[in-house]
Amino acid sequence: MADPATYRPQPGSIPLEPGVYKFRDSYGQVVYVGKAKSLRNRLNSYFADVAALHPRTRQMVTTAASVEWTVVSTEVEALQLEYNWIKEFDPRFNVRYRDDKSYPVLAVTLNEEYPRLFVYRGARRKGVRYFGPYAHAWAIRETLDLLLRVFPARTCSAGVFKRHGQIGRPCLLGYIDKCSAPCVDRVSADEHRRIVDDFCDFLAGRTDRMVKELERRMHAASEDLDFETAARLRDDVQALRRALEKQAVVLGDGTDADVIAFAGDDLEVAVQVFHVRAGRVRGQRGWVVDKSGDAADTPDQGGELAALVEQFLTQFYGEQAAVAAQTAGDQTAAVVPREVLVPELPADVDEVQRWLSQLRGGAVQVRVPQRGDKKALADTVARNATEALAQHKLRRAGDLTSRSVALQDIQDALDLDTAPLRIECVDISHVQGTDVVASLVVFEDGLPKKSDYRHYAIREAAGGGRSDDVASIAEVTRRRFLRLRRERDATEQADLAGTAEVPQFESAPGAEDLAEEEITTRPGIDPKTGRPRKFAYPPNLYVVDGGAPQVAAAAEVLDELGITDVAVVGLAKRLEEVWVPGEPDPVILPRTSEALYLLQRVRDEAHRFAITFHRSKRSRRMTASALDSVRGLGAARRTALVTHFGSVARLKEATVEEIIEVPGIGRATAEAVLAALHDR
Repeated sequence: MADPATYRPQPGSIPLEPGVYKFRDSYGQVVYVGKAKSLRNRLNSYFADVAALHPRTRQMVTTAASVEWTVVSTEVEALQLEYNWIKEFDPRFNVRYRDDKSYPVLAVTLNEEYPRLFVYRGARRKGVRYFGPYAHAWAIRETLDLLLRVFPARTCSAGVFKRHGQIGRPCLLGYIDKCSAPCVDRVSADEHRRIVDDFCDFLAGRTDRMVKELERRMHAASEDLDFETAARLRDDVQALRRALEKQAVVLGDGTDADVIAFAGDDLEVAVQVFHVRAGRVRGQRGWVVDKSGDAADTPDQGGELAALVEQFLTQFYGEQAAVAAQTAGDQTAAVVPREVLVPELPADVDEVQRWLSQLRGGAVQVRVPQRGDKKALADTVARNATEALAQHKLRRAGDLTSRSVALQDIQDALDLDTAPLRIECVDISHVQGTDVVASLVVFEDGLPKKSDYRHYAIREAAGGGRSDDVASIAEVTRRRFLRLRRERDATEQADLAGTAEVPQFESAPGAEDLAEEEITTRPGIDPKTGRPRKFAYPPNLYVVDGGAPQVAAAAEVLDELGITDVAVVGLAKRLEEVWVPGEPDPVILPRTSEALYLLQRVRDEAHRFAITFHRSKRSRRMTASALDSVRGLGAARRTALVTHFGSVARLKEATVEEIIEVPGIGRATAEAVLAALHDR
């Protein structure tokens, strides 16, 4: 591992102009490519305090052995050069949004004499036009089946096409009029190409013209008393409309736009893109990639999300433009829309817009939707990104092999006697020291055991701050393990007392004669079964959300209680370091290890559970404090008011007449409620 100080350039030797830089390892391989408005400011940030860098960035600068740069005249040139170098060198520390070739598309072979329509996966080929991508291949086949009665183009392979030409009979689709059968010369090559061109125009968004033309021909045939032709055209119109219904209108103004959303955690980021053409969602695609730490360590790029947006736009549209240039004609305008909707603007949004405009050959606007249909669609895409990340993590968690590897890796990394089959994690949640709560979640065999989750209202913490988090961790640990000790003591005393006075297992003789009240009074005993409660089992590993101070507080409590068979660690949020009591340095797990994924999921679940409880408690407190001063308004009627209106804010906006509609609320009480709320 190289020391960055050994190859750090002299600060004065680095130019102030914009440019692109490359980090190389000891073998000369490019490991990272980046751009900057000011090369000096950006490169100096890598060497100022290496310990404070994001773990991935720190790993990059310690892997590299040299750095070099190229000065450019404008930031647009820097953007283009950065994309070209990432594509050329494929640096392993850059986030790469590679096009997922598993997404199916509808391909049209315009480079053949008789173009073919078919479902395709893989690299793009010259002379072939592509529509999509679609989420599922069956979605393409359903749409294609509807459209073939209107656009009876060839869908067979070259071998089938040649064989039916030799035998002089069309295939089944030719007999049911879902293929114009060019193989047996029912239509000429030019006529067949016109059918294919109309098909492409329809999928490209020119739908209204096609439907109106069919309706015009249908009415003309009806006026000529050619009812058979009119009926066929009517069925064609209905087929087109059913195909259009599968692509619901989401933007009524017929906008061409790509809507992009991100959802991430400390390790990974999920990206979702909805392609909207002529107001309809024509395709969707997504990625889950390792997050680059460079964005978080780059204040001049406007924050992590803004940097992620810029990286994605340059890589995605640069790649799409390159693919379009290799296919039939220049379809760059089709892959780079007029409008790109993002969750946050990149810091260099003007340069990004100019670069995208050059790719498209026309104006491109990058903006954040604020209201209306576009904002609603952006929220939908964001929910898809969040769901994609959750499903990605669940797939890892649901894999038995991955869970086994994770537990074994945790055992090895922490030098435990056995694999931690039961893991408990505690997290603290508060707002400036108020409404302090804690959560304790349980994972068994790498999966959440929600029946054993617990909430705690913190009694001792006051005043807020990091030190109070330490005290809260100590309190929760003491309360949890005091209960464990009481339950153990009760079980031991029961064992010593003999079977005549001890609740036995259901299969043991005499268990049915024990009074339920006696079982209930014994800590840790389930009154229904007579067995110890499952929450009484001690964890193999006790995880706290925090660093060395939180771990030390939890370990001190366990020492006081004489508990020596429970391992304690802390997981720090930002750097994902695992802290062990008494150790000066944390344990660093590989970022791609199953062990870190499991620990992170346990910590995130504890955080989610704590936040949910904190919000509900704070909501109850705010409701109670707002209505407590109303004389004669008890807890039941306070609950009825809030339930009826949904929130205190809506109750405050209500009129007296609306309030007295709540059962049990009179006019005088309603007036007192409004007076109390408006005096706040």
